[in-house]
This record gives sequence, C-alpha cells and structure tokens, in this order.
Amino acid sequence: MDKFKIRRPFFEIGPKVYLYGEDAVRLAVKADQLSEAYQVDIIFSAQYTDLAPIAKATRHIHLFAQHMDPVLPGRGIGAVLPEAIRYAGARGVLLNHAERPLTLYHLHQCIRRAQEVRLATLVCAGNAEEAAAVACLSPDIILAESPALIGKGRRGPEDTIEIQKINQAVHQISDSIPILHGAGISDEKDVYEIIRAGADATGSTSGILKAPNPEDMLEKMIQATAAAWKERQTT
Repeated sequence: MDKFKIRRPFFEIGPKVYLYGEDAVRLAVKADQLSEAYQVDIIFSAQYTDLAPIAKATRHIHLFAQHMDPVLPGRGIGAVLPEAIRYAGARGVLLNHAERPLTLYHLHQCIRRAQEVRLATLVCAGNAEEAAAVACLSPDIILAESPALIGKGRRGPEDTIEIQKINQAVHQISDSIPILHGAGISDEKDVYEIIRAGADATGSTSGILKAPNPEDMLEKMIQATAAAWKERQTT
C-alpha cells in the first residue's frame, strides 16, 4: 500500500446526516473546486450511500466514509464492510467519533482492517491522553476534539494551551502523524485562530451546514485555513 499523503494545512468537512443525495454531492463538488482553487487538501466524510456518486463527481478531495466495522467478507448483516466502502470510492475512514465511539481493542482492529484494504484512517480523540493512546495505534491522522464542543461549543483563548498539550502528547509517540483540531469551529475566525495556534488542520460540520449559505461559509473557512498557515510559516 502506498502511504497516504495529505498536505498541511488541510480541512475536514463531515456532513454527518445533515445532507444526503444530490445535496451532499453538490457540497462535495464545491469542496472539490475550493481544494483546487486554494491548494488546500480537503477531507470530505460522507454517508455510505453517497460515496459512489461523490467519487464520480470529484477529483481533488479525499473522500472518507464516516465509520466502518472490522469485519471480513461473510456473515455480518448490517455491518459496514471495509472492502465495500473502498469499492464505492472512499480512500479513507473516520473512526471513533464521539457519536460512534470504539474501545481501544475495536479501534485497533478497525485500523488493521483499514490498512489491509488501503483505507487511510482519521481517528478521533477527546483529550491529550486519548490522543497519545490513539497515536500508539499508528493512524494516518488524529482528529482531536472535545466532545463538549461538538456541534454546540465555542472556542476560547485557553484552547491554544490545549492544542499545544495534545500536539506534545502525540509527538512524544510520533512526530509524523498530522493532528487535526476540531469541534467548536463556528466561522472563519475560529479556523484562522486554531491554525495559527498550531493545528495542522481543522474542520467543521454545523458551522458550515447551519450557516445561511453553507457554500459561502465553506469557502471562507478554506480561505482562512490557507491564510493562517501562510502567516504561520512566515512569522
């Protein structure tokens, strides 16, 4: 398997179940256009039924499934087979989200199965201790987000300290795993501040999908990602 590669900074948008069908494809196409225009890699984590049409309609985004099960082909009705989401066009999978938590044992099994079928892994962790434990499992990316902020929280000045704490905890295990800091990202200002504070990436769901114009908000966030990273590299 070729090692999964993604450029820093990058951005993740996960529509969860806010969107499906044509609406999900439309937003993915917009993300694809923005990725090319601003030279920012974008992870788009879609529902299973939307993977194939999104894969056909896009060229630049990294298409991820929202979950999978560590099963093999055979019995297991209702399980999400890794080979199936790969066949549908996904190139990665989101694991251990606060809304779909896994034990470390099952998370390890999922990461191994993902590696077997050449799916990159974006693994969630709620704090520095969890992030360090996840890093020991060698995921491709760690998504650090406090469950208290998901969908309802608001970022504050103290988050810079937490970002640094999580980064340090992960880098003690591996300095090659990119760290996406998310949750509580409401607008482009939050995006700018979190990238400037030391995040390799960030992302948003409700901040985009609850905005009056989701596509405009997505573009503002991608612009802020690129601008903050550029400033960080020159100061």
